[in-house]
Amino acid sequence: MLTPPPGSDTREYGILRTFANEREREAFYDSPMFKAWEARARTLTEGEPVYRQLHGLEAWFRSSHTPPPRWKMAIATFLGVFPTAAILNLTLGAAIRRWPFILSSVVFNGCMVALLTWGVMPLVTRVLQSWLHSDERKTSI
Repeated sequence: MLTPPPGSDTREYGILRTFANEREREAFYDSPMFKAWEARARTLTEGEPVYRQLHGLEAWFRSSHTPPPRWKMAIATFLGVFPTAAILNLTLGAAIRRWPFILSSVVFNGCMVALLTWGVMPLVTRVLQSWLHSDERKTSI
């Protein structure tokens, strides 16, 4: 559930839903359960719902109604990727350097993606939260 920023006069709330794939997302939105929930929610809300799909890097920055500008996402991503890649190169890279290229690439990149997804990027986005969404706060004041 996304709530309005503290001090904001907006009454807009959001709900994030994450799906394993497009087929599961479509099945959810077509389900009787969702249709019933949506009908009930319409009696409690103003206006029409807005559905927005997040793709790629936007998913890491999904803590607000609108993602930060792409240039900020790029800087935050660089701040997560660069040190992670450097540390992995110095540690894991040394251990797998003599492996066949494809195998070492799969292991290295798999570790990189796992570390970024479940460790580094959640930390980076939490630390940079106020900077990432500073433009959003300016427009809501």
